[in-house]
Amino acid sequence: MARIMTTLIVLLLVSISNVEAKKQKALIVDGQNNHNWKGTTPVLREYLEGSGLFSVDVATTGDDPADFTPNFSEYDVIVLNYNGADWPKATQSSFVKYIREGGGLVVFHAANNSFPKWKEYNQITGLGGWGGRNEKDGPYIRFRNGNIVRDTSPGRGGSHGRQHEYVVETINKEHPITKGFPTKWRHVTDELYDRLRGPAENLTVLAAAYSDKATGGTGEYEPVLFTVTYGQGRIFHTVMGDNVKQMNCVGFAVSLQRGTEWAATGKVTQTIPENMPTAEKTLPVK
Repeated sequence: MARIMTTLIVLLLVSISNVEAKKQKALIVDGQNNHNWKGTTPVLREYLEGSGLFSVDVATTGDDPADFTPNFSEYDVIVLNYNGADWPKATQSSFVKYIREGGGLVVFHAANNSFPKWKEYNQITGLGGWGGRNEKDGPYIRFRNGNIVRDTSPGRGGSHGRQHEYVVETINKEHPITKGFPTKWRHVTDELYDRLRGPAENLTVLAAAYSDKATGGTGEYEPVLFTVTYGQGRIFHTVMGDNVKQMNCVGFAVSLQRGTEWAATGKVTQTIPENMPTAEKTLPVK
């Protein structure tokens, strides 16, 4: 799909002050995924560069990540669009060190499926799915009756029902990422991950969505946007964005831009665009 990037994204999503701000260095990691990383990485890059706040590089592992040794320390934030084979031990160690010492991280959609046996990775991402995850890996996190609940009942880690539009409910209205967001906004047709589970340490749920049993879901409000802190590092985690079309949503784009800025700097300078999805109507980027 042809994507008219710079003018449209800047006009819709960015103020002049954003464009003039010092750019943060972002690195998108891809190369293996059970999802369309070749299609979605350009969209991630488009949205981040379109904010005017980031310069973006891409590191692609290839079919064999044995020689994958990026210098994470050169970047303010890493964006993971990866779900594949284990990285070399030295790369794993440098990644954990980078996060622990204050690096920023964005976990995008199926990146939370990756590395089920890597303890520190699961602590960093907070929640994950598939890969044999179950109650041994930690609780489910649900939003019930106005409270965040750690559900330790046994069961699989990771599932989703049929793709459909769903309403995202802003749970934390004071966090820099979601401050000023609508209380409810409708996301375009997409997968709604549910039954994610993991250590969930130092985790803050920003937004949740109801996983309706009518669409094959759990009947629970499941986290869709959340943050994790690990050492001095800041992690923003979004479960949305199964493919290119599913990323064509102003709510997705704005939350990604704001979440990435927060992960990189600890603050958010971007303004919320006047046009945002409502509870009743989705709003594509274009």
